[in-house]
Amino acid sequence: MNASYKPHPDFTPTRPVTKEELDQILDTPVLHLEKLKEPIIITSIELLFNNGMYFVRTRTKDGLTGIAPANDRAAWCYPILNELVAPYFIGKDARDLEKLLEGVYVYRSNYKLAGLPFWCSVAFVELSILDILGKALGVPVGQLFGPRIREKVNIYVASGNRGTTPEEELDILARWVDETKAKAIKFKIGGRMSKNADSIAGRSEGLIYLTRKYFGDQMIIHADGNGSYDAQEAIRYGKILEEIGAYFYEEPCPFDDLWETRKTAQALTIPLAFGEQETSLRRFEWIIEKDAARVVQPDILYHGGLIRTVKVAKMAELAGKTITPHVSGGFCFVYVLHLASFTPNLGSYQEHKRGIPESNALLGDILRLQDGTINIPNTPGLGIDPANPILKHALLIR
Repeated sequence: MNASYKPHPDFTPTRPVTKEELDQILDTPVLHLEKLKEPIIITSIELLFNNGMYFVRTRTKDGLTGIAPANDRAAWCYPILNELVAPYFIGKDARDLEKLLEGVYVYRSNYKLAGLPFWCSVAFVELSILDILGKALGVPVGQLFGPRIREKVNIYVASGNRGTTPEEELDILARWVDETKAKAIKFKIGGRMSKNADSIAGRSEGLIYLTRKYFGDQMIIHADGNGSYDAQEAIRYGKILEEIGAYFYEEPCPFDDLWETRKTAQALTIPLAFGEQETSLRRFEWIIEKDAARVVQPDILYHGGLIRTVKVAKMAELAGKTITPHVSGGFCFVYVLHLASFTPNLGSYQEHKRGIPESNALLGDILRLQDGTINIPNTPGLGIDPANPILKHALLIR
């Protein structure tokens, strides 16, 4: 451990938790639907495509329509959605959504398909039903889970590049910081699941040092390894990031190697962030109980929707950890905004995927990026009008 490195004050002390305590969270409902007195029966669930985007449209017997944008994974997992997920929800009461998520897992032995394609399909449907429930109550989706505690979210900008030189990467990040006024950035290191190989020889180490020199001491710096290293090499880079006072260190080891990840976390002082590929609530439980990461990063779509993500957030909160969700695609950031509206242990900076124009085309131009922050929507449900021209002219994917 680096005695001179001090985690940012955003990170409060963690505390030990037991599996029994975490199990109790997993077994406790998170939605507040007491005011919905009458059944809301689901009659149809459809996958639509237009303007480069996929959507799930869910309708109910009493005329409510829920709309949830998907990510681009829908292009490959739509048979699972149409054949194995959507049929289970037809005829069910939307108010029973939490129990339905358990039921669809075993319906037609869907647990045998457990993984990202299955849970993405569940998430698309779940979010469209949450949209219905929010509209039924006249509240934003976030208020189905708890009272609103914030109105905006701080962003960080991330380029996603690995083929750039350090100098080229700094030019890109500087341009985006200037455009957004973001106070935080993230860059990629390593070669992505590359068994310790760098994308360009010497790039990662050079970029780490040059970034701090270029942006100065006040910039919040995140680094993302995308599973590039074994524990020994991950620790070496972690110590370099500690040298420059980086904010957190994301997924240095392969996403399915929980042991190397924990070894890395235990050897470093810098907060380790982990979980973007994780689809299992129980593995998140292990990560939190075993202190294998300081920041948990479920992707709301990859992980199966907001309800499951909220349970991860509550487990993390009990352990004094933060949640900074991964963002898969532009509109997924809107789901993060709704999560942010009620989650006390949300990380201080959330990834901006540069999808505001596309999201505003669906939401009626309500999102504003100002001085490195984005406002949280306050319209009922997810805020998408089913009569939006993009949806009216969409193709039905059978």
